[in-house]
Amino acid sequence: MGNLKVVVTDVDGVVQVMENVSPGESLMELARANSVAGVAGDCGGACACATCHVYVDGAWFAKVGSPSDIELAMLEMVADVQKPNSRLSCQIKVTPELDGVEVTVAPPSDY
Repeated sequence: MGNLKVVVTDVDGVVQVMENVSPGESLMELARANSVAGVAGDCGGACACATCHVYVDGAWFAKVGSPSDIELAMLEMVADVQKPNSRLSCQIKVTPELDGVEVTVAPPSDY
């Protein structure tokens, strides 16, 4: 186990604080392991769907970084709920720099 912390607000507004997170784990893997409502991760983390869409808290977005071109293409599939701080949680790996990162699961898309 690690010693990092991640805070996720699910689609129902329930906040889960996950502690003892290991570096290198993706937020999607972590959310699925903790049954976070709204994170399906249908593609298993291959950046081939958008079922792990989250909004990164503004205070953390610069540290998390911008999405890649491939991730942006996947986010276009959920354009109706996409925001400037949208990311796919499968593409965010927990690092010591992200200790305490806060994300909110995006609502389902109408697409």
